[in-house]
Amino acid sequence: MIHIGIPVHNERETIGPLLWRIRELLYGERRQFHVLVCDDASDDGTPEALERYPRVLPLTVLRNQERLGYAASLDRLVRATLRRSSYPRRDAFVSMQGDFSDPPERLPEMLRRFEGGADLVTVARSDAEPYKRRLTRVWGRLLSRSLLAAPEVTDPYATLRLYRLFALERATGAGAGKLLLYEGWAANAALLLHVWPFVRRFEEIPYAPHSIRRYRGPRFHAGEELRHLFAAGRDRSLRELGRQIVEAA
Repeated sequence: MIHIGIPVHNERETIGPLLWRIRELLYGERRQFHVLVCDDASDDGTPEALERYPRVLPLTVLRNQERLGYAASLDRLVRATLRRSSYPRRDAFVSMQGDFSDPPERLPEMLRRFEGGADLVTVARSDAEPYKRRLTRVWGRLLSRSLLAAPEVTDPYATLRLYRLFALERATGAGAGKLLLYEGWAANAALLLHVWPFVRRFEEIPYAPHSIRRYRGPRFHAGEELRHLFAAGRDRSLRELGRQIVEAA
């Protein structure tokens, strides 16, 4: 079973077409899948847009009554998936955004890598990103070196990832409290650190952006991303985890 977790906030225009595209891709490949959407207190009609889709694909919608943020929504999706699955060694969790920033066309290739034995598959961003994002990545790496402990991963901030549930299960059970404390790219980098000790095989796929799609510009704030990366880079527990990963390598 492939579980696809999508945290959303005010994605009325895109979440429906994205769900339909996932349906086309995975039904066409005859894949067994379930989509979980965490609606982070949207107020633009996103809940109403989601209401019709449980009739056309396997879908569970979770809702936060107040805005909790990306990290809390992703954490909730991970834990909800772990509760649903009875076979963590055979099932997978895919995280992706709800606005086509992550190309759903990469899903079939990710699933083939998973079936080939990979415990973690990421879709890495490329130099095709806008200059502002590329510059933010450079500064982010300088501010949060402790988050870069997995040398095989070229994009520690990637959103579109596939995790074998066993690795997520071990990561969530390794510590008490919330798994993700920082937002945006910092949340993705922190989740990578938590999961990495339990990953036996890792594979990375190039991003290959769609020619007619645009990045979500207005919601990207370089200053906020760098602030959270700086805070995560100074987090003692994450620094210690990064040190252990480096020593184990």
